[in-house]
Amino acid sequence: MHITFEAVRQSQEIRTYITQADASLLALGFTEHSFAHVGRCAKVAGDLLRELGYSEHEIEICQIAAFMHDIGNVVNRHDHAQTGAVMAFRILDKMGMEPADVAAVITAIGHHDDSTAYPVNALAAALILADKTDVRRSRVRNKDHTNFDIHDRVNYAVEQSETSLDLERRTFTLTLSINTQFCAVMDYFEIFLQRMLLCRKAAEFFGLTFKLDINGLALL
Repeated sequence: MHITFEAVRQSQEIRTYITQADASLLALGFTEHSFAHVGRCAKVAGDLLRELGYSEHEIEICQIAAFMHDIGNVVNRHDHAQTGAVMAFRILDKMGMEPADVAAVITAIGHHDDSTAYPVNALAAALILADKTDVRRSRVRNKDHTNFDIHDRVNYAVEQSETSLDLERRTFTLTLSINTQFCAVMDYFEIFLQRMLLCRKAAEFFGLTFKLDINGLALL
């Protein structure tokens, strides 16, 4: 059975898991991982595959994976990619999704977390790029600036964030505008260097070079 991205997006079961997962991460002091995050990931990943010439079916399956990629946090932050992949298998199989599509989704979800991430296929590569480049002020839930940890400072400092694909130059670029009153540019690298290296590896899967531009300076 063909399961659409819209059916997944509107599923009350899936939305419940995403909501509770984000509530747990809020209690643990993490930045926002709710519908704004997974929705952005679905858009960025889908748009990337579309611009690269992938089929509409592959794009839709990728959007489903991106929307569901963090549901494993409902169980625990630790190993949430693997837990989320197992959860996604049960949910999508129950919905009647074709096994090949289920396999593609759970492969991408299972390979997106920082410590075990790897662009094993196009969906995983697109999800890594979308997930690891979602840095923005609105992800910070802590309202007390004096009590910011480094993750809060770095995300809050980002006043503008956008990704762009240049097919002619074969580059995928994350462009950030950072308010250095909240954090130095080096603070960004202190906590996100591993993610940027993952982005480089994911971009290479598509034959692209990953670029990072902060405050008008090309840093990668």
